[in-house]
Amino acid sequence: QVQVVESGGGLVQPGGSLRLSCAASGSIFSMFAMAWYRQAPGNQRELIASIGSAGRTNYADSVKGRFTISRDNTKNTGYLQMNSLKPEDTAIYYCNVIYMAVGYWGQGTQVTVSS
Repeated sequence: QVQVVESGGGLVQPGGSLRLSCAASGSIFSMFAMAWYRQAPGNQRELIASIGSAGRTNYADSVKGRFTISRDNTKNTGYLQMNSLKPEDTAIYYCNVIYMAVGYWGQGTQVTVSS
């Protein structure tokens, strides 16, 4: 069983930055993929960034150039660095860890961008 816990959300002004963390624990080793999703009220959950087991990254157009996904295999932890935040980035952010072809979700962390 794999447990996933996100942290780092909060309230930030437009133009500000936040770094989200996604810690995976349990029966997991370094060869896993990770993705960040977000869901705003009334919207479907959308994939915004992913990183494969070999480190290849992909981004949604809406966050490309502003967000950076990374991972620390020694800590089984992934990160989402979010810069130049906009009010439309306000959402609950979820981490999904894919290990042995099974996806594990965290509980989500709220990000609010407002002045």
